[in-house]
Amino acid sequence: MRLTDPVKIAYRNLVANKFRSFLTILGIIIGVGAVVLIMAIGGSAQMLILDQVKGVGSNLVGVLPGASDEKGPPAQVMGIVITTLTYDDFLALMDRKNVPQVIAGAAYVQSTQTVTYRDTDSAYGIMGITHEILDVQDVEMAEGRFFTAEDDIGMTRIAVLGAKAKEDIFGSEEALNRRIKIKNETFTVVGVTKAKGSSSFGVASMDDSIFVPLKTAQKILLGINHLSYIRLKVSDAKEIDTTKEDIASTMRIQHNIDNPKDDDFSVRDTASALGMISNITDILKYFLLAVGSISLLVGGVGIMNIMLISVNQRIREVGLRKAVGAKNGIIMLQFLMESATITLVGGLIGIISGVLLAYVISAVVTNFFGYDWQFIISWQSVVIAATVSILIGLIFGLYPARKASRVSPMEALRYE
Repeated sequence: MRLTDPVKIAYRNLVANKFRSFLTILGIIIGVGAVVLIMAIGGSAQMLILDQVKGVGSNLVGVLPGASDEKGPPAQVMGIVITTLTYDDFLALMDRKNVPQVIAGAAYVQSTQTVTYRDTDSAYGIMGITHEILDVQDVEMAEGRFFTAEDDIGMTRIAVLGAKAKEDIFGSEEALNRRIKIKNETFTVVGVTKAKGSSSFGVASMDDSIFVPLKTAQKILLGINHLSYIRLKVSDAKEIDTTKEDIASTMRIQHNIDNPKDDDFSVRDTASALGMISNITDILKYFLLAVGSISLLVGGVGIMNIMLISVNQRIREVGLRKAVGAKNGIIMLQFLMESATITLVGGLIGIISGVLLAYVISAVVTNFFGYDWQFIISWQSVVIAATVSILIGLIFGLYPARKASRVSPMEALRYE
């Protein structure tokens, strides 16, 4: 018997049982498609988030309340509210005697509040910030003005709207000098910022936010004294490490801390934030990949069950072939080829389905949600998916194939 004979026999049996073959393939299609789709979405989401962080600038240093490991996320990411960072800390860090490399800085508090215009209520992210944000984050005004240091000191009830927030609240109407209510307090709109584009998942977009003077947010809206975070602009990106050391020293003096192990703050720069975010998103991506791979195992079990049924239904055929001289290895190869062919076909269809779904999701997210969502398909995920699908066919087809090869010709011919 030629080596190609088992392949031909396997093909004929698959074609002869189209519906059964389709049901067997379906599990592999879903599993492989899920793996390719998860890898694509994970890679695209990771790229989106990293691009957003890079867009902030390479010469920025952030100071956050609460200690955290350099490689781990700050406590705030976990939803923990820490009140150790204050406006006095911000003033100390802005003092060139303490941190000479800092050329600009801004202090922030963040909250979500109900905003009312006429009879419409909606929830918006409220940013209480100092006027220096114009220099730190390169915020540009589309119309009107931003608030000044005097507005902050005087706790003026004025607001600047992000481009998207303005559109949502006022539509095509003029926004300047209109009054809105934030948490039942009346604010006058004095400016609208230029659109900067959508932000990353879980991070408030500046376009969707409403900005008010820092002291106004702290005292009138929130009733707090602490800050959410501080962002400092360094004169040269090469001075980041030196700046972080000066910031840490200044903060320890401010908080009467002698041992760095007792720090109640975190200092992060863009580079470390990129590394941390990359690590976190990698963990999430591979966790989801592991979950998606479970469907491949389920598909493999389905293949084994179908192949066992196929062996029982074809015992007479196996016995007849062995009676005319077919060796155990040839019988085993035939059933392994059937199993591998099923998973290979399912894997190819799954890869194509996963790629198409990833493309559709990319188009929907980009066109309807406004994110700069890149369509990313890594060749590694395609190769891994195809290889794993074949291996599953061989592994889960091994037991049915061995069972078929051990059938006695005499017993098989008497089998009904």
